[in-house]
Amino acid sequence: MIESTAVGPLFKFAVALAATALLAGCATPAGDSGGAALATSGWARASTSGVGDAAWSHQTFPGKRVSRYAPQRKDGREALMVHAASSASMVRRKVRIEADRLGQLQFSWLVPAIIDTADLARRESDDSPVRLILAFEGDRASFTAKDALLSDLAETLTGEPLPYATLMYVWSNRSEAESVIINPRTSRIRKLVLETGSGKLSRWLNYERDVRADFVKAFGEPPGALLSIGVMTDTDNTRSEASAWYGPVRLLPAD
Repeated sequence: MIESTAVGPLFKFAVALAATALLAGCATPAGDSGGAALATSGWARASTSGVGDAAWSHQTFPGKRVSRYAPQRKDGREALMVHAASSASMVRRKVRIEADRLGQLQFSWLVPAIIDTADLARRESDDSPVRLILAFEGDRASFTAKDALLSDLAETLTGEPLPYATLMYVWSNRSEAESVIINPRTSRIRKLVLETGSGKLSRWLNYERDVRADFVKAFGEPPGALLSIGVMTDTDNTRSEASAWYGPVRLLPAD
C-alpha cells in the first residue's frame, strides 16, 4: 500500500506530466477550442499521417490554462497559429503506424521569439516555443517501478496510461542542436533539440527527419508502433507568453 504522504506528490507529479503534454495521449477535448473548425481547416487537410483516419483535435490537460490555436495562412502557406499565456494544451492526431512502416517526418515552424527563462532540462522551467511530439508503443513491463506507478496514476487521472516512449522535437535556448535532453521527471520522455538560441527566429524552418533513426538516437533501441503525433507551444512553467506557427505535418510511410 502506498502511504498517503507519497500519494499527494505523485498525483501532482502525474498531473504536471499530463499538463505539459508529456503524456501524448492523456487529455480531454477542450470545450471552447474550435475543434470542428480545426479538423476541417486547410492546415489539417494538408497534414497527413500516411496511415489512419482520426482527425486532428485540440487537447487540454488537467488544471492547466488552455493555449489558443487557430488555423490561418502565414506567408502564403497553410499554418496553425498558437499563442500560449502561462498555459499548456496541444493539437494531436491519433495514428497507428507499425515500426516497419515508419519513414520520413516532414514539418515546419516559425518562431518569433524564444522563452528567455525556459530550460528544457529543469522541471520548473520546462517550456518550449515549439514542440512536435511523437508517442510510441512498447513493452511497459520494462518500466521502472516509478514509471509503472506514474503510468497507473496518469490513467486514473486522464483515462490513458503513460506512453511507452515519447520523442519530442524542440527548440531550446540553452542546449546544443542535435543534443538529446532526458525529461527531468521520467526517462520515457526524451527531447531532441533541432534549434537553439535566437539565430533563426522569425522565418520558416523546414525539416525532414528519419523517425526511426531519431528514436534510436534518443532511446538507444528500435521504436515500436507510432500511436500519435502532436504539436504544442507551452509556457505554463515559466508563467510567460509565446507565439508560434506550425506548417503542415506529414509522415511518409517507409517503402
